Amino acid sequence: MSLEQQYTEILASLGEDIFREGLVDTPKRAAKAMQYLCRGYQQTLEEVVNGALFSSDNSEMVMVKNIELYSLCEHHILPFIGKAHVAYLPNGKVLGLSKVARIVDMYARRLQIQENLTRQIAEAVEQVTGALGVGVVIEAQHMCMMMRGVEKQNSTMVTSVMLGHFRSNAATRSEFLSLIN
Repeated sequence: MSLEQQYTEILASLGEDIFREGLVDTPKRAAKAMQYLCRGYQQTLEEVVNGALFSSDNSEMVMVKNIELYSLCEHHILPFIGKAHVAYLPNGKVLGLSKVARIVDMYARRLQIQENLTRQIAEAVEQVTGALGVGVVIEAQHMCMMMRGVEKQNSTMVTSVMLGHFRSNAATRSEFLSLIN
């Protein structure tokens, strides 16, 4: 059964008239939207980075902050929306600027929990760059908590993963966290 047919079944199970004008093409649109929202499954780290790794003598922190992200929680398949802050300490190589955002998107576009998303991004940046340290902080609002359940509209979840010098060196971690704010 195709994704489109499954959406038809879901709508019918909800008690909807699947032949009403506004819903006739909804299963097709919903299937297409879900495939787009989960396109991260079709991508690999190698494809996303696409060789954009460059030699550099820079050993100072490189940070890209406020990278907007959109993901779907694996528990309710509802969106969580926020921003990621990613930093690393180069070890002879720097990553093309847009590639950091593309790495965030690749992992965010999978059914996910924020805690794992944060770790996946950090480990991917570490793997690709061979960095001496990586820090990732994600701040997001979860529709599964806002639209249903406890219905808390102003809550934000913050997760962080610190690898290498970001974990072992308090000054590096502190510099990263101060630059976010």
